Amino acid sequence: MASPDSESFVRTFARGLQVIESLGRSKLGMNIAGVAEDTGLSRSVVKRYLLTLTDLGYTSTVGRGYALTPKALNLGLSYFYSLPFWRQAQLELEELSQSIQQSCAMSILDGNEIVYVVRIPTYKILRSSPTLGSRLPANAVSMGRALLAESEQEVIDGFLDTAPLKRLTNQTITDREKLRAEIERTREQGYAWVDAELDEAICGLAITVKDLEGKALAAINISLPAGQITQAQAVEKYLGPLRRTGSTIRSAL
Repeated sequence: MASPDSESFVRTFARGLQVIESLGRSKLGMNIAGVAEDTGLSRSVVKRYLLTLTDLGYTSTVGRGYALTPKALNLGLSYFYSLPFWRQAQLELEELSQSIQQSCAMSILDGNEIVYVVRIPTYKILRSSPTLGSRLPANAVSMGRALLAESEQEVIDGFLDTAPLKRLTNQTITDREKLRAEIERTREQGYAWVDAELDEAICGLAITVKDLEGKALAAINISLPAGQITQAQAVEKYLGPLRRTGSTIRSAL
């Protein structure tokens, strides 16, 4: 991987991505000064990038500022379409969600967070409702716990050394050794169960989807209303269908 000090690191390209990411964090658009403050780049540099992105169709002017255009979606969707299992996962999770009448999702691990790549919600209203591309702390959700459990030991150690482990609810595990034990328990039992650690209204059951060599590519889960079902009940009722869905997705690789 090229570092900012490497000869192969293209600073101009990296700065352009910084500008795009900055605009992506704003719901109402940003002016040049705002982007400059957010990225740490000079106003003159930001202006050149914004004018270039506008010429290319990735941004447009909004009042006295700039905002991303729908064309910017191509950058993110290119990643989703490149996933070998994405289309099959979308279909299979839709079928699973319809059959059990619960929300289902798929995510990948990116640093200390999970990123949603498929999300199939139900009519049931949960307090937290992630969407495609949403990021959540890996330690506090079932898919993150499942992916960490299937990671190499150095990845787990690095996560436990650097992850903030913020207390999001009264149930959130913030003790690093206790979390390590939970990750190990998840590995031994072959599934992750996380109850009200991200949101007091939600619990989740998750497993990983592995490639043909046994490496975890992603995780899939079923979100359930906390307080209405125990771990034992969830495992008995939903683990079988979840594993069958995972096997079907894997067979498409």
